[in-house]
Amino acid sequence: MTLRDLRSRALPLLLLGLVILVIAACAAAPGGSPGASGAPASPTATPGPLQPAQPGADPFSTLAWLFTPIFQTIFIVLVGFYQLTTLWAPLGDIGIAIVLVTIAIRIPLIPLFRRQTVSMRQTQLLAPQVKDIQRRYKGDRQKIFEETQALYRANGISQFSGCLPLLLQLPLLFVMYQVIREGLTSYDITPMLTVAGHQFFNITCPPLTLDANGVPIPCLNTIVPWLGGIDAGKPHVNFTVTVLGIGIGISFIALISAVLQVFQSRMTLPPLDPASPDPNARIQRQTMLLLPLIFIFYANILPSGLYIYYITSTFISIIQQYLIVGWGSTFPLFGWDPAFARSHTPRFPVATTAPPSSTRPAGAPARPATAQERAANAAATVRPRERGRQGRRGRRR
Repeated sequence: MTLRDLRSRALPLLLLGLVILVIAACAAAPGGSPGASGAPASPTATPGPLQPAQPGADPFSTLAWLFTPIFQTIFIVLVGFYQLTTLWAPLGDIGIAIVLVTIAIRIPLIPLFRRQTVSMRQTQLLAPQVKDIQRRYKGDRQKIFEETQALYRANGISQFSGCLPLLLQLPLLFVMYQVIREGLTSYDITPMLTVAGHQFFNITCPPLTLDANGVPIPCLNTIVPWLGGIDAGKPHVNFTVTVLGIGIGISFIALISAVLQVFQSRMTLPPLDPASPDPNARIQRQTMLLLPLIFIFYANILPSGLYIYYITSTFISIIQQYLIVGWGSTFPLFGWDPAFARSHTPRFPVATTAPPSSTRPAGAPARPATAQERAANAAATVRPRERGRQGRRGRRR
């Protein structure tokens, strides 16, 4: 069993956790604003302020209550950075605030993501040795698993270091989604800024006022002027394309997010060897490059502020990967293979141990390592002499 097999077996657990988070995010938001339960808000209902969720009898309310401390912490930090931007922008800059809160979230996670990147790179560098193990012990899956695990342990590769950052990134992504969707659209955020009777940041929200569409005007200024005046709390669509009779909104900020994700994916992939094409490797590369493009079609669903968060997080990952793995397989790009990419050496390169020397040809039986193993194998190959009935009669005669 290889590292890829372990990750494929852990995929159902990740999908189960993803479904739970989606249900918790859509069915029980921390806020008390209309539509937080996932049902359409009644046009005649009076919206309420953004309040911490309370535990209830149903499991969705309990999940929302459990996520409330994380939601409230990130929201308070976001409002703090928003207050900081008022020093040079009288109305505040929520876009800069989202960028700063993303950096604040990623800084403590730098060692974890670095371990993931190093483990991924070491696994790529050890791929020839893993293939050599599979050739030498062909047909013995248990031996292949043991030797592969020993090789990974010798190089300090953790089997779960690649999955742990993903397990942390998914909850953070959904919490940020709720912070932006609920926090930036609420007309009264003071209850969420209050902890144990103490209110962080003296913000006075105006009374409830509805715009021309009957939507409450938010307490915070959600317009991002340096992105063309988009509203960070709402989806932004530049144009709509029709696919199979369904209108799909396309936004420039969603395109930027997809391009950066594709760029990051090319950096993580190892260079493709044209001399020995591997169909599985090609399928894996195509999947990793096509998955980021899905985010383009969510522009009319996800708020623009979430794209700002994801773009910033992706850019931080690109910088971190550049320092560890360099350009990866980014180049050649459309036939462009610059000299600075070919001669580039990462600042913190990843090294592995030298492969063990072996004079045994590929496909030959493995020679036991110790004399005891050789003796046991020799004894197992000797067939015991079976004496039949006729032999016993012969001896009587």
